[in-house]
Formats: sequence, structure tokens, C-alpha cells
Amino acid sequence: MTDVRRTILEVLDGKTVSPPPIWLMRQAGRYLPEYRATRAQAGSFLDLCYNPELAAEVTLQPIRRYGFDASILFSDILVIPDALKRNVRFLEGVGPQMDPIDADGIGSLDASNVMAHLKPVFETVSRLRRELPSQTTLLGFCGAPWTVATYMIAGKGTPDQAPARLFAYKHPQAFHSLLMQLADISVDYLVGQLDAGADAVQIFDSWAGVLGEEEFSAFAIAPVARIIEGVRGRRPGAKIIAFAKGAGFNLKTYRQKTGADAIGLDWSVPLSFAAELQKDGPVQGNLDPMRVVAGGKSLDDGIDRILQTLGNRPLIFNLGHGITPEANPDHVTALVDRVRSFGR
Repeated sequence: MTDVRRTILEVLDGKTVSPPPIWLMRQAGRYLPEYRATRAQAGSFLDLCYNPELAAEVTLQPIRRYGFDASILFSDILVIPDALKRNVRFLEGVGPQMDPIDADGIGSLDASNVMAHLKPVFETVSRLRRELPSQTTLLGFCGAPWTVATYMIAGKGTPDQAPARLFAYKHPQAFHSLLMQLADISVDYLVGQLDAGADAVQIFDSWAGVLGEEEFSAFAIAPVARIIEGVRGRRPGAKIIAFAKGAGFNLKTYRQKTGADAIGLDWSVPLSFAAELQKDGPVQGNLDPMRVVAGGKSLDDGIDRILQTLGNRPLIFNLGHGITPEANPDHVTALVDRVRSFGR
């Protein structure tokens, strides 16, 4: 049997692939009519996450439509607090909500049933590996401990995560304990996904950008480094992408200090800085999702600048954050076509 070529894994090995492989964060989402139909069939958002048949279906939909080089498991970063019995729910027009946790609650968290609770997610990964095209890289993921902790402490998303930042200053030992517990659970979760068939995993730190330098080191770098060390200790050679949105200059040492194979870049990262980061290894990103909404020249120009600056070194083309519900599916087709025409 001929070896299957999965180009994203080649990039994660430090190779330059031309044209660069492409996938998009939130590529399975509300901008696609087929997703909306399946979402309506599922019931609640969490019901969709825990239904292996339907979760696999929405994961496969953008692969069928666009042929992306990677497929990312359809789930949510908050399934871990849900498994920790924090009463997670997603309210239409409001977003995620859960029971806020305090210092005493952190001390009594019970992780004994978490992996059993998440078994449907592993079933989804196994189903995807069977059903995806053989050349498509399958990505698993988890939320970074800092970002997951912000929701657990506030009980919801907040503009600058002030509740979590304040809690960390007032209750440093309890907060450290929460981050380490989440890191250790995440190791089990990611190893489970790799064992179920994921080729690589991504760690999403969506709220890294609200942290100062010292806090970034303690709350963003240290727990993610713990996750990566833990995963590699059990699955040597595991490929891991780390995405710290809004981290800015803190990205300069993020790869080295966490051990990530590639770092994701949001759209605010200057391309000149991105090129410096790329000298140390693969990068992923970083088109502004609003360019996909705008389409036309704005989209073309954004794509071209990234490809011209980063396309001749190890690059996974992606957005700088998730695709938005108002994006036109035809604009995504134009994006994929333009990236794949690079160098031809």
C-alpha cells in the first residue's frame, strides 16, 4: 500500500509544502446551510457535541465542500467543565453559561468520571478517521487551562476576563490548582483523541491576550507546557499546535517554552513578526476572518500578503480566529482556490 501523504503533518515536521496546506478554524459552523440543518436536527449544541453520528457529519461537511487538508473534530472547549459537573449550557444569543466555581469548589472537583463522560467525543474521532479521505489530517483539540478556567470562574464569557484575573490575584493557590487540574485532565483528553485516530491536536487559548507578561508565563505558558510534556510522555512524537490568541510579543518564546510543534497566529500579528517566528518553526494563520466576509479584493489582498511573506517556509494557512456565521460560503471557495494556486 502506498504511503498516504498528509501535508499538514509534513509542515508540523518542519517541511515547507507549496502550496501550503489549508484548514480553517470553525470550518464546520453556522455559515454553512448543511451545518444549520444538522444543528437543528441535533437539539441543543451540547447534544450535537455528544452525538458521534451528527458530530462526525458536521465535521465532514466542510471537507466534502472544500476539500480542506485538515478536518478538526467538532466539539467545544467547555466539554471538560461539563464533564466536571459545572452545569454547562449554551443559551441562544447569550453564549455559554455554567455554575461559577469558587476556591472551595476547586478543592472539591472530582475528575474521576471525566473520561467516561467524554467517551462520545472519542467515538466521534474514531468515526471520522474511518470516514475521512485518507489524505486528510484529523485534528483533535482542547481548550487551554487559562481559557477554560476563565469560563469556570465567571460562569460565562466576559469582555476582558476580569473575574478570572481578580480571582488569580486573590486566591493564587486555588487558581494554580485549577490550572494544573485542567492541564492534567487535558492530557488524558488529548491522549484519548490521539488513540482514537487523531493525527495531531491543537490547544486553543482564546483569552491569552488579556494577560500581562508575568501572568502569561504563569497562566498560559506553564499549563500548556505541562499538557504538551504530559502528552508526549505518553505518546512520544505527538504533533501539537498551540494557539494563544492575542499573545502578541509573548509569542516570541511561546513555542520554545511550551514545546509546541507549531504556533497559531491571530490576525493582529504583523507579518514581519510572523516571519521572525517562522524562522524557529512552523506557523499557522493568520487571515482576518472579516476578509472572508468582505470577499473580493480585500480577501485576495490578505491572502496574497500572507503567502508572499510566509508561503516559502513551513506554513499552515488558516484564519487568525474562527470563521464567522455571516461569511459567504462562496468566499471560502475563492479563498481555498487562491491559496492552492500559490506558486503555480
